[in-house]
Amino acid sequence: MSGATDPLDNGTVTFLPHRLNRQPVIVRGLTADELWVTVGLSACASLLLGIPLAWLTRSLAVAPTLIVVGVAAGVFIGGGVLRRRKRGRPDTWLYRHVQWWLRCSAPRLSAVLGGRDLITRAGYWTTRRTILMTTRRGRS
Repeated sequence: MSGATDPLDNGTVTFLPHRLNRQPVIVRGLTADELWVTVGLSACASLLLGIPLAWLTRSLAVAPTLIVVGVAAGVFIGGGVLRRRKRGRPDTWLYRHVQWWLRCSAPRLSAVLGGRDLITRAGYWTTRRTILMTTRRGRS
């Protein structure tokens, strides 16, 4: 019968590869969001270090120079550290780990950032099956 067609053969893709939903790796194993966080944190830390150093040396150019050096070091070192920490873990592991850390160490801040949605429980988790003992007497 030449008129028979597959019901799913309407030109649509029957599957989507799971890699299409992932953020691409940009530099040193960091995605775009992770790169922005790394750059922001290293720039803030360098600025906090650069302002007193610029005041001591009486040169205003020390602070921006230290920020550029700090961002480069932060991306290089932070990218390597995060790549090793994320290896073999799911894509959302880093975000959940940060939420968990905030939930445990700063509960008030985590309430604002959505950390209250996480389940934190200390103890052992078990999965048990109940065994129903029945007898097959009288059945053939």
